[in-house]
Amino acid sequence: PNPNIHSAISSKAKGDEEKLAVGLATLHEEDPTFVYRVDSEIKQTIISGQGELHLKVSTERLKRRFNLEIDLARPKVPYRETINGKGEAKYRHKKQSGGAGQFAEVWMRIEPKQRGEGVEFSQSLVGQNVDRIFVPSVEKGVMASCKDGMLAGCKVVDLKVDFYDGKMHPVDSKDVAFQMAGKMAFREAFMAAHPCLLEPIMNIDVKVPEDYMGDIMGDISGKRGKILGMDSEGSFQVIKAQVPQAELYNYATTIRSLTGGRGLHSEEFSHYEKMPKDLESKVIAAKTKKDEE
Repeated sequence: PNPNIHSAISSKAKGDEEKLAVGLATLHEEDPTFVYRVDSEIKQTIISGQGELHLKVSTERLKRRFNLEIDLARPKVPYRETINGKGEAKYRHKKQSGGAGQFAEVWMRIEPKQRGEGVEFSQSLVGQNVDRIFVPSVEKGVMASCKDGMLAGCKVVDLKVDFYDGKMHPVDSKDVAFQMAGKMAFREAFMAAHPCLLEPIMNIDVKVPEDYMGDIMGDISGKRGKILGMDSEGSFQVIKAQVPQAELYNYATTIRSLTGGRGLHSEEFSHYEKMPKDLESKVIAAKTKKDEE
């Protein structure tokens, strides 16, 4: 059976992270069906188990044996950010204060790439406007923005960045100035290039007795899912579908209640695709609200 009830876990007390890590490792060693992983993209530790009861019992053991106060939360969905069109920006970073000044100007163009191609950084500088020594600085600035995201704090993917010109100052231009200018030029170009959010889509297989087919299929279409096909396995039917990950939180519980405990499912990642605009706005609004708090 695959562990398919997931929860995000964290320690309430700052400084208990180490204790939590030891506790999770110990539980997994004693019970291999209790699984955990640290997800660097959504910055959460995710625990998975065979069902709600299994997770509940496991977290109780964790609290008792390791004397931990813990918080459980709904795992974040790893949305991603990309662009639909082309964008460009010319950004000048200038700081004159007591002591050393900073100066850098970066001219940049960006365009979309195919799904799954990642971020490509290139330079097409000609002439002597910008010393090539600053190219890695601009790239560093761009990559920092890609990691933090600009729409909703999600990883940026699938675009090409071209640093094609700029200006420098013989004294005030330095690595940090070009990093900053690279970061801000990229941000401006990105926002001008019709940015959008992508969401992860999962492949699911649901195995249920024939009588429950209609209910399960209705539930899948209510979750913005697409039915891909069916197979029969003895007196069971296997429904194959694709459903957005955002709709699958505690899906095992839904199946259990729809089938009186006689259904099973498995899920695995398939691909990323563009989100409906109304849902995209909700995700962006939630991030903005969190930032303000």
